[in-house]
Amino acid sequence: MARTTFLVDDLNPTERYKLTTGLIIPRPIGWIGSKSSDGVNNLAPYSFFNAVASNPPVLIFSTGVIDNQVKDSLANIRESGVFTANLVDHQLSVAMNKTAENLSPEVDEFTIAGLTAKLFGSVDAPGVIEAKAVLECRAIREVLLGEEPTRHVVTFGEVIAFHIDEKVLDGTKVNAQELDALGRLSGSEYATTRDHFNLDRP
Repeated sequence: MARTTFLVDDLNPTERYKLTTGLIIPRPIGWIGSKSSDGVNNLAPYSFFNAVASNPPVLIFSTGVIDNQVKDSLANIRESGVFTANLVDHQLSVAMNKTAENLSPEVDEFTIAGLTAKLFGSVDAPGVIEAKAVLECRAIREVLLGEEPTRHVVTFGEVIAFHIDEKVLDGTKVNAQELDALGRLSGSEYATTRDHFNLDRP
């Protein structure tokens, strides 16, 4: 096997991004719902997203900060302390992509994407009613990473409540085929989770 070696110190920020996002695939997508202090709903997808603990459940998502300009999601969460993480299935891919546009804070991405916002009751942040799973979260920690001009803020959220389509569930076991979650590759490429196989643990 012939290999090419890249030393990170020799790469510019764009090259680092391309290698990181091209190799760490597929990445789950956290569709983060939040609300501003003015009551404007916000919805944006983040593929630097994952679960990091289960008891209690804790997830993370990472937002880019360029020249000290934070995303609306992060600004809202800093004000309210809460958010929702909505899971994206294949059917919602086009709507999700519409919410990736960089819009001004007074724009409601739910409206732009033709989605229905709903407060599910545990936190004051909107969830996507069309999503098969909505996780209500309380922000518990922030970690700042990286170097200027592009840094990242990693937000840790403790899951307060799960709201899941009954068709996806067998008790508390999730049927991955029914969930049909979308994964992010690199650039404009995405992947489905429709091809499965099993391995018995040793």
